[in-house]
Amino acid sequence: MNAPRTRVQRRPVHGVLLLDKPLGLSSNDALQKAKWLLRAEKAGHTGTLDPMATGVLPLCFGAATKFSQLHLDADKTYEAVARLGVKTSTGDAEGEAIATRDVPSSIDLDVLKSRFTGAQRQVPPMYSALKKDGKALYEYARAGVEVDREARDIVVHSLELELTAPDTLRFTAKVSKGTYIRTLGEDIGEAIGCGAHLTSLRRIQTGPFGIAQCVTLEALSAMAEEERLAKLLAVDALLPGHARVMLNEDDAGRFLSGLRRRGNWGDMPAVAVFANDRQLLGTAHVKAGELIPGRLLAPTEIQQILETTS
Repeated sequence: MNAPRTRVQRRPVHGVLLLDKPLGLSSNDALQKAKWLLRAEKAGHTGTLDPMATGVLPLCFGAATKFSQLHLDADKTYEAVARLGVKTSTGDAEGEAIATRDVPSSIDLDVLKSRFTGAQRQVPPMYSALKKDGKALYEYARAGVEVDREARDIVVHSLELELTAPDTLRFTAKVSKGTYIRTLGEDIGEAIGCGAHLTSLRRIQTGPFGIAQCVTLEALSAMAEEERLAKLLAVDALLPGHARVMLNEDDAGRFLSGLRRRGNWGDMPAVAVFANDRQLLGTAHVKAGELIPGRLLAPTEIQQILETTS
């Protein structure tokens, strides 16, 4: 007879954990494991990585989940390896080979770099979570159905290419939101004339967060509970591009109730509002000298954060 499972006593946890997602786990599986280790009540992530991808995955807990959407627009940097000469059904090593071609003996990497750097249009892959008529594209793909996808505007800010073997291309790409690295690898393979698919993919930067700041699930599980909590960044780590506005105690209370505050501020589209230069209250924007509330923390969340930090 199986022993009964120990019930985890959940608690309020607030902050951002930078996880180095392992190979083979979905982003949600990695999130649930970290949530269990922290005994957190509420958690979310800031955009998914494929199971075959590893690297930077910011996880949001408690009050931080209110600002996770803001990070979806961040630029991201990836390291990838592409196998040349073989095209697969998914654009990566998890799919079946659907075409094989000879790899040219000479490949001009400078020409490729010039062609695939900058603003461009990219057709999303069928194996993606994008929706068509309320249904994810990968559901159509698994059923053997190909649907039309509209090309999207993306930007490849920088691209470094290296041939490490006659059929192996390594590349590092810093890209805008919405860019599919699997598709970029496939497009480069088509430009070479032989096709390609990704054999590995690692995200090394997302917004201000780099791989050196991340912790693995293995390391996290080996830590004492206090060490795990110490790995959390403050909630405002998700607001690096926001101007800071400080409010006194009276104005802070009114702001948290949703009231606009007047002050000697210039117009600002994105503001992080603090009480007494210490505690985040929420986001706002300033127009015509008015501080207009956006996403706000609840008073209970603020109290829990203060108790934790003290």
